Amino acid sequence: MASNPYEVEHNIKAQSRQHRRRPDMSSFDSHLHQISRDSSSAAAHLGPTPPDMSALYRLVHDQFATLALDAPTGENRTLLQGLMTEIQADIAAPPDHVPGVSQEYLDGLDRVARKALKDDEACPICAERYLDDEYCLVVELPCHGQHRFDLECVGPWLRSKGTCPMCRKNLAEKKVIEVPKQEDEEEEEDDVDGLYG
Repeated sequence: MASNPYEVEHNIKAQSRQHRRRPDMSSFDSHLHQISRDSSSAAAHLGPTPPDMSALYRLVHDQFATLALDAPTGENRTLLQGLMTEIQADIAAPPDHVPGVSQEYLDGLDRVARKALKDDEACPICAERYLDDEYCLVVELPCHGQHRFDLECVGPWLRSKGTCPMCRKNLAEKKVIEVPKQEDEEEEEDDVDGLYG
């Protein structure tokens, strides 16, 4: 394949392998933003309607169904079919809120360094080898195993479901850590100017 003049001038090398199997979740992101409670939308404070929630899950389902059509392995097809079955239940009887994790949670997930990835290691969702992507962004979920995914593949599932796609551990549960209050520090703060001795 010949390079165009722009690519030659800017030293852009054509990639030999495109990542066609990654889901395109731009519609999902847009819809989630419109129905989320922290959106500036006028109706967002009321919470999503059942049709809104069904549409959100339908977007995820359709992307996984597209991936399942040409799944390269039986293991990949089985995982995608399991995820689609779970999503179908949410389409039929949608929850009254989005039970997934926040964007801040996604942003805080542990990133896996490129040098820690094995040559044959692939995302369970898209089945693409991580190292085939020059700019891979792989995250490891804080669940029972080393469940790693391309962030763009697992993000919609986590945002809508809040569970690990592999073991279904609920990652949306917030752990409350109580910090004991020290009264001595409060007393010192009250006497900032040294007025009381």
